[in-house]
Amino acid sequence: MIRKKASREELSLRPAGGVLSRHGRLRRFLHYAGLVLIFASALVLAGFLRFADAVTTFTPPVDAKADAIVVLTGGYQRIDQAIELLRKGMGRRLLISGVHPTTTPAQIRKVTQSSPDLFECCVDVGYEAMDTIGNANETSRWIHDRGYSSVLVVTSNYHMPRSLMELRRIDPSTTFIPYPVVISDLKTTAWYAEPNLLRTLLSEYGKTLVAYARGIIGWGVGEGLRSKSHLAKVE
Repeated sequence: MIRKKASREELSLRPAGGVLSRHGRLRRFLHYAGLVLIFASALVLAGFLRFADAVTTFTPPVDAKADAIVVLTGGYQRIDQAIELLRKGMGRRLLISGVHPTTTPAQIRKVTQSSPDLFECCVDVGYEAMDTIGNANETSRWIHDRGYSSVLVVTSNYHMPRSLMELRRIDPSTTFIPYPVVISDLKTTAWYAEPNLLRTLLSEYGKTLVAYARGIIGWGVGEGLRSKSHLAKVE
């Protein structure tokens, strides 16, 4: 009886074990996982602040010149800027990449108030690209068909980092010179206090991270181009 009683007392004095104990495996795992999560969150936040600072202070180069110009559609402000560069002789020819199949060159010319002669001689309209990856593929084909080696890239400042990433990934032999269209709101407004601007920057930063990760792991997502049959149906 005395031995049994002592055994019970010994058992009651032993520290509780199991996965949730102070030194249990699950508790250790949760501890380290929490530290990793905090560190990763800090890196993502720091990266976003750096991205936001870069794109909101992005300025076009002075006296930029290249063999040709490409503008990635997303607003007529971009096209206006690209056509102005073409007028000034900053490139010999212009590609408007990613135009919706239902939009005609005449409509673009009318909205941008461009001369018919300029459009006739020096402007190509690309209808195949559906997204930024498609812009890169459409632009690369155009570049090599015409034998260009340097191209001015016109797009919004917040869209420029991802655009250059995709272009240089698909066509590393071409020199791409960024010519950002500066959105005045991003330059003069406290973007962190404006929900719409903050949403735009967060969305683009997320897409840029995905594009960067895709390049590291080699994850393919297609060419981002409309098929010839699809374009024929629209026409």
